[in-house]
Amino acid sequence: MTSDAGSRDDWTAPGAFEVAPGVHRVPLPLPNDGLRAVNVYVLRADDGLVLVDSGWAIAEARATLDAALKELDASVSDVRRFLVTHVHRDHYTQAVHLRREFGMRVSLGAGERASLEASMAPDRNPLAEQLGHLRLLGAGDLADTLAGLIGARRPADYWELPDDWFQDGQRVRHGDRVLDVVETPGHTRGHVVFHDTAERLLFAGDHVLPTITPSIGFEATLSANPLGDFLGSLALVRQRPDARLLPAHGAVTESVHARVDELVAHHGARLDQTEAAVARGARSAYEVAGQLRWTRRERRLGELDPFNTMLAVTETAAHLDLLAAQGRLTRTDVDGLRCYATA
Repeated sequence: MTSDAGSRDDWTAPGAFEVAPGVHRVPLPLPNDGLRAVNVYVLRADDGLVLVDSGWAIAEARATLDAALKELDASVSDVRRFLVTHVHRDHYTQAVHLRREFGMRVSLGAGERASLEASMAPDRNPLAEQLGHLRLLGAGDLADTLAGLIGARRPADYWELPDDWFQDGQRVRHGDRVLDVVETPGHTRGHVVFHDTAERLLFAGDHVLPTITPSIGFEATLSANPLGDFLGSLALVRQRPDARLLPAHGAVTESVHARVDELVAHHGARLDQTEAAVARGARSAYEVAGQLRWTRRERRLGELDPFNTMLAVTETAAHLDLLAAQGRLTRTDVDGLRCYATA
């Protein structure tokens, strides 16, 4: 990850960093995530604060947020609303906890309803659908390992419905600022970004990240074609006026369009690599993932921990399914195994 130009320290340093007039970036810590921090953006106006994303509901994140707001001569009680880009716990859950204490409004994309309701279901493994999908993809042993690590559990108490659901094309007004709500499915089904066209800012959540590619389709309720959705969302954002990229993870950069072009090129190359693995004889998503390299360190699949192995296999399946939809591969389910072959 690169650091913010002009910041006191790197992008994970605690504090409130001004990234535009009336907008501060507050990095909040993550407890067990290689990303280390999630960016929450504080929007100031005369009638209080609006925050884009909220952080993970852990004590360290709350303390860091309190300290950062104090730098701005404010407190959590001044927050009027959370605009949440998607339902993953590092973005959504602290908003739910703070709403219980202070009563602020929490808003989330309408496409997240199915996954959120599934996560709220009593005595449901939060990864039940993902684990079943892994078995179909040829990764049954991995699914068994993950099931043992997770165990049967009740849903965490931070999964609650928002106060309202965003719709594509909706506008959010805060003081003189107007944000366009843009649905960007792919990372999750209901991911949204917030575009301030007047000030040339895009609050991008995990849809566009500056140095890594976001995972595709990791959610409680699976999508049929998450990579196709993601690439379509990138094209949609690319058609809008360019803006500074205000990502949920990583440094602020100057051009959304430049990064979108890089992401599209990356996935184009990955599709070619995936197709080539099938041509060499790999049949299942698990077998194909084993032939590819992962992370910026070019790791092999066996070097990843179980959670990231799951992400690698399911992302490989997303590439395979898009290749099948494009007619470059065929896809058949045989005795509980999803098999791919050259067309």
